[in-house]
This record gives sequence, C-alpha cells and structure tokens, in this order.
Amino acid sequence: LREVKQLIPVSAIAFHGHDTYGQALANILMAIQEGVTVVDSSVSGLGGCPYAVGATGNVATEDVAYMLSGMGIDVGIDLNQLVEAGRFISNALGRPTFSKVNRAMEVKRM
Repeated sequence: LREVKQLIPVSAIAFHGHDTYGQALANILMAIQEGVTVVDSSVSGLGGCPYAVGATGNVATEDVAYMLSGMGIDVGIDLNQLVEAGRFISNALGRPTFSKVNRAMEVKRM
C-alpha cells in the first residue's frame, strides 16, 4: 500500500478483501492507518472470487462495522439492523452467515 501511495493519492484508493485466512480485519486496520477511507465489504460475507482458488467470501460488513465502531469511527450504520439484514439474506439463501459478529450476537439472543 505504501508503494501504491507513491503513485496515486490515497484518496483514490479503496480496500477490498476476502477473509480466506482470517486476516481481512487486520488488513483493513492497516489500510485505515495508511489513510484509506473506503472499504468494500458485503453483508454476511456474501460473495467470493472465481479467480482465487479456495478464497472465501468477502469480509462481512457486520465485522467491519463492529471493529470500526469499537475504534470510535462513526460508520453511520445501525449494527443491530445490519445483523438482522445479514440473518435475513443468509436464511433466504439457506446458508450460514460468515460474519463472526452476527454469530456472536445470535448466541447472545438465545
């Protein structure tokens, strides 16, 4: 990222990551520390990458919002409503959520 910032302004850079090795949030944190302000994510971690063998879904928006909120960054999202949206789409697709925050909040509801 530091090398890329030498070629283009950080305001033109967005982060997009998958959570294949569980490193998406750490990578997002580093990108933010380098000045990136746009981060791609998907509700419940939906999606994937047909080009990267073994790649899991995109980083879950619930997890990103929770981390950033915990850092004092206002993401403008109601986490409870976001979690409900993730549950809805996961149930509609008949698959579990890939969001760690969503799963943790589900356990708390029980």
